[in-house]
Amino acid sequence: MKTETLRLWLDERLGIGALGGLARKKTVPLHRHTIWYYFGGMTLFLFTIQVGTGILLLLYYRPSAENAFESVQFIMTDVQFGWLIRSIHSWSANLMIAVLLIHMFSVFFMKAYRSPREITWLTGGLLLFIVLGFGFSGYLLPWNKLAFFATKVGTDIAGVVPGAGKFLLRFLRGGDEVTGATLTRFFGFHVAVLPAITTMLVAVHVILVQKHGMSTPSSLKDPALKTMKFVPNFLLRDLIGWVLAVGVLAALAAIFPWELGEKADAFASAPAGIRPEWYFLFMFETLKRIPAKVFVFDGEVVGIMTFGIGGLFWLIAPFLDTSQSKKRMSRFFTIFGVLVVLYIAAMTLVGFLA
Repeated sequence: MKTETLRLWLDERLGIGALGGLARKKTVPLHRHTIWYYFGGMTLFLFTIQVGTGILLLLYYRPSAENAFESVQFIMTDVQFGWLIRSIHSWSANLMIAVLLIHMFSVFFMKAYRSPREITWLTGGLLLFIVLGFGFSGYLLPWNKLAFFATKVGTDIAGVVPGAGKFLLRFLRGGDEVTGATLTRFFGFHVAVLPAITTMLVAVHVILVQKHGMSTPSSLKDPALKTMKFVPNFLLRDLIGWVLAVGVLAALAAIFPWELGEKADAFASAPAGIRPEWYFLFMFETLKRIPAKVFVFDGEVVGIMTFGIGGLFWLIAPFLDTSQSKKRMSRFFTIFGVLVVLYIAAMTLVGFLA
C-alpha cells in the first residue's frame, strides 16, 4: 500500500506514468542495419563512465603546474584502485570517440539526417566537436612532457587561423606560451564549460531521438517491416552491450594501464616523434604534408581552412541532401562520405606507421 502511495505521489509530481507509457509505445525497426542503432546508446553509456571516473579523479587532482603531475602520480600509486580509475577514464575516452565516429558515419550513410531530423544531426555533430574538445583539454591535465609539447603544437595550429589566430592562441593558452595558466584554463574547460554545454546538447539530442524515433533507410521502408519494443527488448540488448563494454574497459585498464611519463619541463627539448592522439592524427599528418606555399597562400592556412570548410559542409549536409533532392545529389553525398572515411583511415594509418 505504501509503495503504491509513493508511486502515485511521484507520478503526480514527475509524470512518471506518462514517461513509462511513452517508453512502452516506442518501437525500433528490425532490418539488416539495426545493429547500428546500438552505437548511440553505447556512446551515451561511455560518456556516463567518463563522468563517474572523472568525478573520482577530481577528488584528488590539483590543477596547477606545481602540483598537477604529482597529484596524478599520487592517484596512481597511493590511492586505492586509483591507477585503475585513471586507466578506465583514459580508455573510455578513446572508446567513446571511436564509437561516436561509428555512430555518426552510420547515421550519415543511412541518410538518417533527413527531414525531420536535421536538428538531431546538428546537435550530434556539435557533440562530436565538443567530445574532441574534451580529448584535447584533458590530454594536458596530467602535465607530463608529451602532453605539454603536444598541446604547444595543437595551439600553434589554432594560431594560424586567418584573422582570429592570435586571439585563439591567447584564448587557449591564457597567454603567449603554454604555462600553468594554460593548464588551469584547460581544467576549467574540461570540468565546467564543456560538461555544461554537453549536458544541454545531449538532453536536446535524446529528446529529439525520442520524438522522431529511429530512422529507417528509404530503401527499406515497407509497411510490413518488423519492429521490436524499445522496452524491454531493445533496452535489454543495450544493457548487454554496456556490460560487455565494462568488461572490455576493465581488461584494457588492467592489461594496458595508462602511463604517466615524465613531468613537463618548458625548458626541455621536445621529445622525438611527437604526435597527437589518434583522433587528431589524420589532421596532423595532412598539415605536415602540405607544401609551405600553395600558390600565394601559406600551406598550413590552406589546410586549416579546408578542414573548417569540410566540417561546416558536413554539418549542413541535411539541408543539401533532402528527400526531395535528385538522386544524383544523394549519390554524391554517399561517395563523399566514403571518401572521408577512407581518407581519415589512410592518414591515421600513415601517422601510426611514420
